This record gives sequence, structure tokens and C-alpha cells, in this order.
Amino acid sequence: MNNMNFRVFSKTGLKRHYSSHAVKNFQSVVGLEIHAQLNTKTKLFSGAQNSFGSLVNNCVSLFDASIPGTLPVLNRKCVELGVLTALAFSCKVNEISNFDRKHYFYADLPAGYQITQQRAPLANDGELKFQVFTPGIHKKPYNKISKIKQIQLEQDSGKSLHDAELKRSLVDLNRAGAPLIEIVFEPDLEDGEEAAALVKELVLIVQRLGACSGRMEEGALRVDANVSLRHFGEPLSTRTEIKNIGSIRGVANAVRHEIDRQRSVLQNGGKIINETRSWDAIAKVTVPMRDKEVVQDYRYMPEPNLPPLRLNLTTKGDHKDVLSVPLIRDQLPVLPEESRTNLIKDFKLQPVIAIQLVNEPTLLNLFYTLTSDQHRNATKIANFLINDLLTVLNKRKMYVEDCSISVENLSQSLDLYLSGKINLDVCRYVLNELLNDSSLVPFEIVKDKGLLLMTDEKVIEDKCMKVIEDNPKLVKQYKDGKVKVFKALLGILIKSSNDKLDMSLASRKMEELLKK
Repeated sequence: MNNMNFRVFSKTGLKRHYSSHAVKNFQSVVGLEIHAQLNTKTKLFSGAQNSFGSLVNNCVSLFDASIPGTLPVLNRKCVELGVLTALAFSCKVNEISNFDRKHYFYADLPAGYQITQQRAPLANDGELKFQVFTPGIHKKPYNKISKIKQIQLEQDSGKSLHDAELKRSLVDLNRAGAPLIEIVFEPDLEDGEEAAALVKELVLIVQRLGACSGRMEEGALRVDANVSLRHFGEPLSTRTEIKNIGSIRGVANAVRHEIDRQRSVLQNGGKIINETRSWDAIAKVTVPMRDKEVVQDYRYMPEPNLPPLRLNLTTKGDHKDVLSVPLIRDQLPVLPEESRTNLIKDFKLQPVIAIQLVNEPTLLNLFYTLTSDQHRNATKIANFLINDLLTVLNKRKMYVEDCSISVENLSQSLDLYLSGKINLDVCRYVLNELLNDSSLVPFEIVKDKGLLLMTDEKVIEDKCMKVIEDNPKLVKQYKDGKVKVFKALLGILIKSSNDKLDMSLASRKMEELLKK
């Protein structure tokens, strides 16, 4: 019983997955706050370039450096992308939102405050539907919904660079003033896998929208996780916050570790303190940064240099000074959840396969291209991409986005495999050769190396007869009812033909001959 998982229903009627170990002790509660850098050419309040990887302090305006007398000018494109994202999450977009100053003092925040929308945000009350599925952890996918409290526009801070050898810190203001949306989720997740699945879905959505690159390795999307434990039915307890988690697997591992750490503290009679922690991805532990026992007073005040942001919620009549939310709504693309539904409905794919395809946008585009030839089986194409192409790329530690194989060569390799002209091992060999030299042609590779399978029925029949004649004991065992030896006979056939037979045809022919 201790290793079993089972489901109970919450008051909302949604299924929740709890381990029996957690039921006996504590319920874990997780809430996420996600900062996504908007994909605009310039920053939120200045004309400085908004780009990653530029020379240090090369994308800094006078306003970004807080030179006295400079004023903020709101970037219209940032508002459009913020509204588009809010609509994708079914949020209530507010007709009027305001900007605030959030005061705190860091070396990389030259103004001494951040301009944000804490009290009257751009949008409220949305939700994100996603599927949780981690092979090896979950037997099958399950659906989850996380509520969104608010989405707000805000500016980023700069970046402190610490040189341990010179024992000094320097500041890079390239990121100062970069446009962000902060998405604040309610604490309604239960573990690290759910948190990671939410982040993965969110990345897919903002990429589809063109709102954010989603590249966590570049800091374009950063995750803060609030984690607490409580006895079932009790109010939320003291939480810890894990700051700036930089990868999807990092989210899963950091939350899992923090849950285990808190459970250990409580079971040993300790007390959880309200603190901020960071995730050490190398040691795979959360590390204390600062305590939050004394609530910091950010001294929020209205931003005096920015008027209220007003949006047109009702009509499609656009105006240079007022954005039309209905017009922006018309720009919404097909979102990942709809893509999964369409794959299952239109191509009869299994839900697990649909999830894997949608999770890799490049793979999904290849799938749609390859299925444009209706003679090909959609399930076999999906399996080829997921099981074969990805296997080859993973062994080379390559991302699918970096795959240099042309669609034409991929299509020809697939047809050679599906038509039975080559087997799986040869197919993967061909893919490797194409990655080594993109000018090669699949059929020529197979022909030059002599890798085409034998499909001549007479030749295959002769080889099967030779195996039968040379192995009378196995044949007798098979005819006496020990059918498992059939695999042994096929193994001998494969070895004797150097794995160059069409085995579907050979297997059928062998079975026919044994029954005579």
C-alpha cells in the first residue's frame, strides 16, 4: 500500500493525485510566479535595444541608467503582447490598469525602484490547462488546471557580475528596463512534475504567440516557486520561495527537493521559516539566500510619470492612442491544447504521442509536412520522428531545432523504411550519415553500402528452407507445440542473412513452411 498512488476528488470535482505516503503526512502546495521577457525590438519604457548577448552596457539608454530628467515612454508593442498572452490564458483584461513604483535597493537597479503593475494589473483571473506526463513517473497523462491571479507588465533590473578573483562586482545594465510580463499563479499545484508540466505548456504557448522566445537558458523566462506543506484540510502554512529557476527539469527537481526538505524538517519536529532560497543545479539542493520573517516594505506608490493604461474592450475600431482588445483577440493562433486535440481527432494518434509531438514544435511541423502525403500512415510517421529521429539526435546531444537533414531527405528515408526496403538499424544509420553530410541522398547511401533488404520471395523461401533443414531439433520442438522456438529460428535466419532480409515477409514465409 505504501507504494501505491490513488485519486481523490476535491470540492471542485477535479481529480487529484496523492501518494499514500503524502496522505499519511502532509499535502504539498506549490504556486508559481513566472517572468517572461517580451519579444520586442526595444525596451518597455525606452528606445534602447532589447536583445540577448550584446556587449556589456551596449544597450542602455539614459532612462535605463536613471539619468535625472529622463522620462518613461510606454512601448505599445509590449502592451499588445501582454494582452495577447492574457487572452490566451482566458484572463479578464482590465479596461484601465496603472503603473506603480516598487522600491528596493540593489546595485543593478539604478533608480532604486521598479516600475510594475502590482495593484491594478493588466489582467486578472485566468487559467492554464495542461497535461502532466513524465515517462517513468506517470503511467499515463492526466489533466490539470492552474488558476492565474494576475498578469502584469513590468521592467527588468540589470545584472550584477561578480568576479571572485578580483574580489569586486560590476553591473551590466543591458537588461535594465527589458519588458517583462509577470504571471502570478494561485497555489494549486502539488509537486514538481506538475510545476514542470505547467512551465512547459506556458513556454509552448508564449512561443506560439510570438510573445517570448521561451529560452530559459538565456533568462528569457524565469520561474519562482512558492512551496509549503500542510495537513489536509488545514489553511496554507509557512512557505519558502525558490528564486530564478533556469530550466524546466530544474523546476521539477527544485520543487521536489524542497518538498522533501520541508517534510524532513517537520517530521523531525522542526519549523519551516519564511525565506527565499536558490536552486543549486549542480548539487541538486535548495540553498538559503535571505529570510523573509520581517516583511519587506516596498513602499508601493503610483508612477507619477505614466498615465493610466486604457484599453478598448468592446469594439474593433483601433485608434493610435487606444488598443482594441477584440482586434488583438483575432490574432490568437491555434494553441497547444487545440493542437493535441486535433492530432488525436484528425490523425487518430494516441494521447501520449500527441503530447510528445506538441512538446517539440519543430517535430510537429515535420509531422504535418510528412503527413501531407496521405499514402503514409500518420502513426508510423509520428513513431519515426519520436523514436528514431530523436534517438539519433539525442545520441549526438543535438536539439531537434538544429537538425540539418532536409525535409526531402527525411521524407525519402522514411519511405525507404516504411516500404520495407531498409530496416530500423539501417534507417538510423542513414540519418546519421545525413547529419554528417547534408549533400548525401538516402537511396544512394543505401545502394552504395549494399544495405537494401532482400524482398525476393523465392530467395527468402530458399533461405528459410535452409534454416529448417539445418535445425531439425528446433523444428520438431515447434511442431510439438513449443512455439517459442520460432523466435530462435528467426534469429538464425537473421544471422545467416546478415540482417538483410525483409523480416515481415521472412517471418510469414517461415511460418508457412513450418506448417506444411
